[in-house]
Amino acid sequence: MGDTRRRVTVFRNGQAVGGKLISLPSTFEELLNKAGDKLSIDAKRIFAKFGGEVDDVDLIRDDDILYVSTGENYISKASTPSDGWITLNVGGKHFTTSKLNITEKEPFSMLARMFAEENDHYLMKPSLRDSTGAYLIDRSPLYFEPILNYLRNGQIIIDKNVNPRGVLEEAEFYGIETMVPQLETYIQNELAKTKDNAPLTRKEVVRVLIGTTTNDDLRFQGVNLEGADLYKLDLRNINFKYACLTQCNLIGANLSYCCLERADLSHSNLEGAQLLGVKALCANMEGANLKGCNLEDPSGIRTVFEGVNLRGANMEGSNMAGVNLRVATLKNANLQNCDLRAAVLAGADLENCDLSGSDLQEANLRGANLKDATFEFMLTPLHMSQTVR
Repeated sequence: MGDTRRRVTVFRNGQAVGGKLISLPSTFEELLNKAGDKLSIDAKRIFAKFGGEVDDVDLIRDDDILYVSTGENYISKASTPSDGWITLNVGGKHFTTSKLNITEKEPFSMLARMFAEENDHYLMKPSLRDSTGAYLIDRSPLYFEPILNYLRNGQIIIDKNVNPRGVLEEAEFYGIETMVPQLETYIQNELAKTKDNAPLTRKEVVRVLIGTTTNDDLRFQGVNLEGADLYKLDLRNINFKYACLTQCNLIGANLSYCCLERADLSHSNLEGAQLLGVKALCANMEGANLKGCNLEDPSGIRTVFEGVNLRGANMEGSNMAGVNLRVATLKNANLQNCDLRAAVLAGADLENCDLSGSDLQEANLRGANLKDATFEFMLTPLHMSQTVR
């Protein structure tokens, strides 16, 4: 039986301040209860000065210093943060910040009440700690980081891969009251930006077309039309310079005399489209479907596809007589059964293209790259006097 006249000092595990002097009871269970009451914790384990676990009061001497744990292993004081600093383990990620940053910026928040002291007692009992002494908080670290930065500098800074709605939910959970209305405004502004950048729909495009004639100078320059359904629409003479038309449905559409300079039509479907007199300098049509398109203008106005990226495009059966494809990229493109009479293919990259059954009469292939290109069933002989590489 322990000597009740013995006294010991008990500290929370890993701490060197806030200790309580108690008389040593006669049983270990009584010691746990007494130490837990004094320290306002659920005491489950006790450690001696250098980390040895105590399980019998007879092992304790007068004036010993004991460290009381809520179940975690012994925490060396050397591994705990310096005075005035706190380490939080939020969802497995450690954050270290000053105690003042937590308690003074938002004094009524849950975090502040965890670490604010009143008569040597925390206003809210802190959570359990991990083996390094960090306080465990079972929340998302991804959304906690913007909150901690807000407490540090008073500004809301959210990376583009972080959903602000998640940050708002966490701010409400932690009780960061001044941050909540700012986050709500931030989210509204972001939604407005998203709406402004949203692609136009078929209905919106048709509304514009109805209010104009085919002779009007209609500009969709730089407009986002990604994925729009423009099936069989009359889009003649429209300026689509720099517009985003990727993955659009343009089957059977009339794009004659349009400006498609540097527009992005990658992976769009233009099957059967009319492309007479189109100016598409340096446009991106990679992977696009141009099967059965008509690019020949009877009036003699040439379609300009100079420098266009047609890598992997399907142009099978298209009428491209006289088209300007100078220095265009057609690597791996399907050009079977195309009409390429008098077409300008000088300097074009035709590597691995399939030109089977195509008509290349009077076509200019000077300087073109014809490596591994297929020319089976040519309607006219390829004039080898032209310089090809």
